[in-house]
Amino acid sequence: MLKEEKEKIIKEFALHENDRGSVEVQIGLLTRRIKLLEQHLKKHPKDFSSKRALYVLISRRNKFLKYLQKNKPESYKKIISAL
Repeated sequence: MLKEEKEKIIKEFALHENDRGSVEVQIGLLTRRIKLLEQHLKKHPKDFSSKRALYVLISRRNKFLKYLQKNKPESYKKIISAL
């Protein structure tokens, strides 16, 4: 992921100007990384280490989404509609 792409995602999901690590931003970044890995696995279906990394990223994103759903339902709805 390029630095410009990462900054764009951070600006899109940030809660305030200097926000870099909120759950919303992390979900956005994880989603982008998941999409990149899915594209890689379409070209290289036998790359098992990348497949495992994809499962780890999906699991981490799901945990963040569950946290948002419990603690910040408004933010959860906003993120789901954006993704």
